[in-house]
Amino acid sequence: PCYQPNTALLNAQALNRLSIMRLRSLAIAASFLIALVLGMRFLALPGLGKVLVHTPGNETADAAVVLSTGADYYPRLMEAAAQYRAGRVARVALFGNRITDALRDLVALGYRRLAAWDTVTIRILEVLGVPREKVVSISAVDAFDTISEARSIAPTLWDRGLHRLLIVTSRFHTRRALHIWRHRLPYDFSVDSAPARRDPFDPDGWWRSGRQVRQVMAEYGGWVFYYWSLWQEWVNRGQAPVSEAPERSSG
Repeated sequence: PCYQPNTALLNAQALNRLSIMRLRSLAIAASFLIALVLGMRFLALPGLGKVLVHTPGNETADAAVVLSTGADYYPRLMEAAAQYRAGRVARVALFGNRITDALRDLVALGYRRLAAWDTVTIRILEVLGVPREKVVSISAVDAFDTISEARSIAPTLWDRGLHRLLIVTSRFHTRRALHIWRHRLPYDFSVDSAPARRDPFDPDGWWRSGRQVRQVMAEYGGWVFYYWSLWQEWVNRGQAPVSEAPERSSG
């Protein structure tokens, strides 16, 4: 008689091999996913935070310029004062007096400030050891982001002979602020940036804090807007957005 294979046994063996192959595929996929998560955790995520941070050099400066937009302004003031006490900067430059459409409407209704816009800030710096005569206050009513800040106050700084600048800002903002001050102004400033040491941003663990996640996302959004605005200027003007720098004054 002819040999008849056991169909049920063969089917069971085939299903068993298929199950083993599926388990191997799932194991490989799980291993890849774990490796991806670990890579993001220990490499990519810290890298995304660290690339935003600039480490300053040791050169002295004519003034520490305290950026005012964004969060954590008081740590920036504290850092500027610390730089002054350490002898790294000769002055501290402040700017503010931002005026929005809503504030203009309030002024039209009769609102008036009880004191000058820089009164409280100057007093804080005095408490931190910066004499009033070493503070440079600049009114910048239309400064709403880093680029408009720089463009608003750069002429006054230059005219006052403050050509070597230390930009004091939040840790996650140091690299972009430095890039803007070095490359988007028609002045031959010597510029460095310094992070506020009391700033809570942690480049090695920013993803654990909802606030810091928002800061990182906003900062990368700021880089996108920076290059978008640069491209728009090139298209609209047909030339580089930064003109020739004026000569330094002898003073």
